[in-house]
Amino acid sequence: MDVLITGGAGSIGSTIASAMVEAGHRPVILDDLSTGRREFLRGRAAYHGDIADRALVRRIVEENPGITAAMHCAARIVVPESVSAPGGYYRTNVVGTLELVETLAACGVTDVVFSSSASIYEPDADLTVDEASRWNPGSPYARTKAVAEGMLADLAEATDLRVLSLRYFNPVGADPLLRTGLQLRAPTHALGRLVEAHRAGVPFAITGVDYPTRDGTGIRDYVHVWDLARAHVAAVERFDRALGGAPHAAINLGTGRGTTVRELVAAFESVTGERVRVVEAPRRRGDTVGAFTRSVKAARLLGWCAEHDLAAGITHALEWLDRRSLVLPDLAPAGAAGRR
Repeated sequence: MDVLITGGAGSIGSTIASAMVEAGHRPVILDDLSTGRREFLRGRAAYHGDIADRALVRRIVEENPGITAAMHCAARIVVPESVSAPGGYYRTNVVGTLELVETLAACGVTDVVFSSSASIYEPDADLTVDEASRWNPGSPYARTKAVAEGMLADLAEATDLRVLSLRYFNPVGADPLLRTGLQLRAPTHALGRLVEAHRAGVPFAITGVDYPTRDGTGIRDYVHVWDLARAHVAAVERFDRALGGAPHAAINLGTGRGTTVRELVAAFESVTGERVRVVEAPRRRGDTVGAFTRSVKAARLLGWCAEHDLAAGITHALEWLDRRSLVLPDLAPAGAAGRR
């Protein structure tokens, strides 16, 4: 099967592409390289450009007539940036998505797997959610995902478009074979900030210690990026079953285990065998308490469940940082500014 992957030069999209190749499929990549890396495209059919460029999308489909589905992973995803500059987030995540899927549908590619986010949910009292939980997106980024999901559902009801939204929880780790991983020098998610702080020899700031959790810090469902990639393979291979005859559906992708920030620090210390200095700091704008999934829908419809635990995610993230400067040679070695 040939599958278009937008954002396929990013850390998640490129890992999905590797999983697709391993499963016998052919990924075709579209990426504007605003954050993605050319190095992640080697050996793959790839196009440089914007998802909203209708002429380019038409050309991709014409030049790759075997494309039968699309995985839409391209998006802006940094929560603090979405708070300070929301316009670009709506332009890319909503308007760009509309332009892309309308063009694909006009070209006969009507099956779309959409990379959505669990940040759209309002957690229940126990901080768990399932696909029927109420929405209450807490940041402009999360709202763009909610708007895009609603828009895609409306389009699917009115046209031949069929959409499966995969709602990610919190990706961690790297490709276990270290072909791809986080490409950003200054990651904003908790594990990325923890690793960078530890390697630079500075305290790790826990932003928010007054949440209604067991230790006052935010809670997350950390899912390994390779497990996410496997879920995308299952999504295209079991697309009809996942939809169940409906034009659109949603599936949570998480481990079902909630980990607080303090517990993340403890897990990091267990993997590295080193103590981590922490300081407490106020919540950042756009931060939320978080949630973890209680859903078994992915197991039932996709035959998927997470296979890697948090320790594996931390281990692979650290291994990738040691290798990153070899894969992305313009970047200084991880931790060059401080101790390892």
